[in-house]
Amino acid sequence: MAIYGIGTDIIQVSRVQAVMERTGGRFAQRVLGPEELAVYEARKARSATRGLAYLCTRFSAKEAFSKAIGLGMHMPMTWRAVQTLNAPGGKPYMVANGDLVQWLEERGITTHVTITDERDYAVSFVVAETDRPPVQTPVR
Repeated sequence: MAIYGIGTDIIQVSRVQAVMERTGGRFAQRVLGPEELAVYEARKARSATRGLAYLCTRFSAKEAFSKAIGLGMHMPMTWRAVQTLNAPGGKPYMVANGDLVQWLEERGITTHVTITDERDYAVSFVVAETDRPPVQTPVR
């Protein structure tokens, strides 16, 4: 395996909270995939603070993922094209859907993600690996 790309993102929780207030909560529905949205709603029902923290970590992970694969937020990468879920032990992992699945498979890309949050910030780090030979880029 070779590293295809690395992405990181940090987000200020208060900025997401302001967007949520401005959009009446629609921001979460625009950014989260169906499984993420279900977890978000359950956490938000127990604690608004933990729900917001969950939303921030998932938003941050999507940003880091888009950087690691080199697309940014351009097709086939969209907010809902990838979800960050948790294995039974808690380890986060990313699941693509739609056209992004084929795009990743064509490049032999798999990813590793780590996420964390504190009261004011959420941070994510994604490493994308490939089983394909690296493309040689000429040095200029």
